[in-house]
Amino acid sequence: MGRVEFIALAAMLMALNALAIDIMLPGLQEIGAALGVENENHRQYVISAYLLGFGIAQLGYGPISDRFGRRKPMLFGLAIYVVSSIAVVFVPSFAGVLALRFIQGIGSAATRVITVSIVRDVYGGRQMAEVMSLIMMVFMVVPVIAPGTGQIVLLFGDWHLIFVFMAFMAVVIGSWMYYRLPETLHPEDVRPFTVKSVLSGFKIVLTNRIALCYTLSSTFIFGALFGFINSAEQVYKGVYQLGQWFALAFAGVALFMALSSFINARLVGRFGMRRLSHGSLIGFIVITFVWLLIQIYGPQPMPFALFIVLFALAMFQFGWIGSNFNSLAMEPLGHVAGTASSVIGFMGTVGGSLIGALIGQSFDGTALPMVAGFFTVSLVGLVFVLIGEKGQLFHPHNKPV
Repeated sequence: MGRVEFIALAAMLMALNALAIDIMLPGLQEIGAALGVENENHRQYVISAYLLGFGIAQLGYGPISDRFGRRKPMLFGLAIYVVSSIAVVFVPSFAGVLALRFIQGIGSAATRVITVSIVRDVYGGRQMAEVMSLIMMVFMVVPVIAPGTGQIVLLFGDWHLIFVFMAFMAVVIGSWMYYRLPETLHPEDVRPFTVKSVLSGFKIVLTNRIALCYTLSSTFIFGALFGFINSAEQVYKGVYQLGQWFALAFAGVALFMALSSFINARLVGRFGMRRLSHGSLIGFIVITFVWLLIQIYGPQPMPFALFIVLFALAMFQFGWIGSNFNSLAMEPLGHVAGTASSVIGFMGTVGGSLIGALIGQSFDGTALPMVAGFFTVSLVGLVFVLIGEKGQLFHPHNKPV
């Protein structure tokens, strides 16, 4: 498999997770109406239930893939994803949908943990950051097209058809992986699957200052993203009355993130992960602070053109933070890549989804809770980076930990 195909396949595997989140957004209102969900904030649980399953299951896939290889656990997770997606069609209650979304998240967790492990098996250092940025660039195409795809799917049937489409895509991408991707786990890196081995792997991750602090910082920053995803439909359709233009507005911001990932891939080899990600985190803080001031003291609601410009600028910074922080966390942990990816993914997803749910459930008919959440989590993220780097930003090389 060549480098281009490898990046494309890795991106598509990870994109199944984004698809499961973003393609749902146009259908949340219809799901709520069909299943008798009276509180509009409760529709967000369709997203939160999936993210919790996705986050919790990551703890298992890493150690399993460190023992049994990358291919079999990945295919097992994809099978869960497909079966749970199809099962939603036959479930008549909102509680049943939430349970199956949780299970779907359990299956999808394999695509996050094992894909990152595969990349770490093949690449390291700045080269890994470059490849992850390219993967993220392709991956970010999915949020661009997924809401619009969901809107199109709804033209041909009700919201159940969205889940059928997700199952179909998982079968296609899983078949591509089955026939084209060889095993990447090196024999010398196989770890025994025992309680002692798993706990020792977790200890390696949690006692590495750099890995832990960048993971915690990413957790809070991703909390902002999840908060937006939870509130997106209500902000775009409720506050700004975009209606069917919702998918286009969502895609526009996602395009900025994809562009950011592409630029990061071009620059990270020259300037390093720390310089780019630290600068973008400070930029994120400044932009969200200005955004918050305008949100509080400006006209209500904020003019949509100004809102979308500030949001796009903030998300552009986010594109430089995500892949670099993940690579910085994984860099010292190549010998336990699967377990490391599990712990980092678990903390980032479960913690981020809970923070995002808190932001989303705070929706009060305005964008203020979301904007305030963005600024708050960015400050917390900076604190953890400063702890990890002992107060020194922009230094290009790792220090002993």
